[in-house]
Amino acid sequence: MVKMGKDYYSVLGIKKGASDDEIKKAYRKQALKYHPDKNKSPSAEEKFKEIAEAYDVLSDPKKKDVYDRFGEEGLKGGVPGGGGGGSNFSYTFQGDPHAMFAEFFGGRSPFEHMFGRNGGMDEGMDTDDPFASFGMGGMGGFPRSFNTRGPGGALTKKQDPPVTHDLRVSLEEVFTGCTKKMKISRKRLNPDGRTTRSEDKILTVEVKKGWKEGTKITFPKEGDETPSNIPADVVFVVKDKPHPVYRRDGSDIIYSAKITLKEALCGCTVNVPTLDNRTVNLTTQDIVRPGMKRRVTGEGLPLPKSPDRRGDLIVEYDVKFPERLSQSAKDTIANVLPAS
Repeated sequence: MVKMGKDYYSVLGIKKGASDDEIKKAYRKQALKYHPDKNKSPSAEEKFKEIAEAYDVLSDPKKKDVYDRFGEEGLKGGVPGGGGGGSNFSYTFQGDPHAMFAEFFGGRSPFEHMFGRNGGMDEGMDTDDPFASFGMGGMGGFPRSFNTRGPGGALTKKQDPPVTHDLRVSLEEVFTGCTKKMKISRKRLNPDGRTTRSEDKILTVEVKKGWKEGTKITFPKEGDETPSNIPADVVFVVKDKPHPVYRRDGSDIIYSAKITLKEALCGCTVNVPTLDNRTVNLTTQDIVRPGMKRRVTGEGLPLPKSPDRRGDLIVEYDVKFPERLSQSAKDTIANVLPAS
């Protein structure tokens, strides 16, 4: 009969044959109970490490299989062929229990939500499952970017998904180009490699002439840093601010020129403003039909790939019909306009 040594199932308070979900729930409950920051008993640190080792083994299918068959002795190389293939399966817990805890909870401290100022449980907390009121996403309480373990149980860090922010720019800023300074707040690791601090940083974005909406600017690894992750990239996405005069269509800008029905029928001149504070005069003697447009070449925004060239200014005519006409005016129009 194989000597089992440490009973990892007993350490986590579960029975052999427990499901993966039950193992995860057991770890989170025991780790929270014995974390040295909250449990001040002399044996808490050692118990906390023992819980981490138990979870490290039972959450890994290969290690768990060897342990179930040969116990701790076989797991740690005491049984020849324990790992299969005719050689010893040599396991030693090399992980950091605190890093594992931070990894499990996504680098965040659950105690801020679960414990009062004196270190005790908040009133009304379900003491049987202290994790019940702490809102964690993902499966079984894992953070969104759960890390895997490499040979020997060492943590293999994964990078968090990008963090995106809108970068609002006016058409004038796109026209001339500009510099935007964006302040972000993020977590950084302290020198001890376990705790974090909050800090602000100014990121400078050089907005180039003609940049289109949707352009992305990436700052690598400027996101939150924890003991168990690679910081996320911070991405700014260009978004147009609403403009009081124009609408944007790629590198073209659209101006709505309001004219009267008389001007539409008899001809008119429209004074169209440009982005660089000039005025373009558009005169037409033709009848302006609904939906009619005029294109002024080269008066739009710079082309992003050729900023020395520009798109067009498109003038859309908006004909305003009178709300009412006198009978004499109706008679006059009826006599003047063709019947068909």
